Amino acid sequence: EVQLVESGGGLVQAGGSLRLSCAASGFTFDDYAIGWFRQAPGKEREGVSCISSSDGSTYYADSVKGRFTISSDNAKNTVYLQMNSLKPEDTAVYYCAADSDLISVVDEITRGRQYEYDYWGQGTQVTVSS
Repeated sequence: EVQLVESGGGLVQAGGSLRLSCAASGFTFDDYAIGWFRQAPGKEREGVSCISSSDGSTYYADSVKGRFTISSDNAKNTVYLQMNSLKPEDTAVYYCAADSDLISVVDEITRGRQYEYDYWGQGTQVTVSS
């Protein structure tokens, strides 16, 4: 059974930090790109960051560059999103997704074009208070 399980969300003050985790199982982790996406109430889904599990290349949306860092631990089949200098506008439900097509994931992260992905997690709420 394929599973993506996010954790690490919570309530934090502006300027604070959180680290999200996305634990994957049920598929060959090294063959997939893992992306982080977020959706705030009343807004469209936004791509945040992604990583290629095969070569570790990383990509970021302009809105989070310099503040968020994505990384992966392939031994644990887990991808992390370290979020620093959080802002109230970062408040959203954060989801991780896995797809075998890195190009699509990168396109959404960097250009905002939405795609369908193979697997999704259930999401974790991040709330940043001002």
